[in-house]
Amino acid sequence: MLTIKENLKEVMTGGKPDRFVKQYEFLQMIMSVPSGRVKPQIGEEVINEWGVTIRWPEGQIAAFPVHDAEHILLKDVTEWKEYVKAPSMERSEGAWDQAIADANAVDRDNKYVAAFIAPGVFEMTHYLMGMENALMSFYEEPEAMQELIDYLTEFELDYAKALVENLHPDAILHHDDWGSQLSTFLSPAMFEEFFLESYKKIYGFYKANGVELIVHHSDSFAATLVPNMIEMGVDIWQGVMNTNNIPEMIKQYGDKITFMGGIHSGIIDHPDWSQEQIAAEVKRTCEENGKIYFIPSSCQGLPGSSFPGVYEATDVEVDKMTKQLF
Repeated sequence: MLTIKENLKEVMTGGKPDRFVKQYEFLQMIMSVPSGRVKPQIGEEVINEWGVTIRWPEGQIAAFPVHDAEHILLKDVTEWKEYVKAPSMERSEGAWDQAIADANAVDRDNKYVAAFIAPGVFEMTHYLMGMENALMSFYEEPEAMQELIDYLTEFELDYAKALVENLHPDAILHHDDWGSQLSTFLSPAMFEEFFLESYKKIYGFYKANGVELIVHHSDSFAATLVPNMIEMGVDIWQGVMNTNNIPEMIKQYGDKITFMGGIHSGIIDHPDWSQEQIAAEVKRTCEENGKIYFIPSSCQGLPGSSFPGVYEATDVEVDKMTKQLF
């Protein structure tokens, strides 16, 4: 029987895996990194490290920035230098000790030590100024938007430097949602113009500094951006929704990038979930997408689920499909 890492490599290279990769089983997330992120708990509102107000209302499954007139940080992108100040990367002595200890405890022969990065560069533009303002500014103020993106990219590179110096990760799980379920937020041409070079720098830095696996999370439609993902250096697109034609993408791009997802979290991850529902969704996903260049997984951006038990129940069904199809 192949190890978890060996089996993943067989999937990614179009070889002979002996089972389905089970969601995030190959990544050991090190969540004790001193990221400096300020996050609310349920029912709280905080001002984060960039000065953005983040609120997590009761009854919602996640927190999100607040962009009404009273709270928005950046109203006009041409004034970004006045309002956008990158947080310091200085950390107190010993701040990295727990994360380093957690990384050292991982069996690296079997799992990838992975760092988590969020929000991504595109997400930061709308965290700072709201989605509508951000999207309009790509058209109305492209020069200022490019300056802001370059500034955010430099911060990401500073953070990447701290990660590789202290943690020496084998993998990163990097968030940046680039679309809705049905379309990308930017046209492929505009996305390439504003974000391709940024991510080539960021992912290129990680690859040049010992990071073997770039896992990019975008739980969305993004089929039209796959050529850009490949050029950036993405190894696994995590969060690929079934609103993308996954079998077609595997056929066209599988030898260059692996697709992880296909199990629609909206269908399985809700308060009234059932094992039968999850079984049907996992069965469809595994049968449609095959054994190579594909990892069956919920589209969640971390190992876990919004409602207790769903992630573990999904693992059980992936194991059942392994028994049926391998």
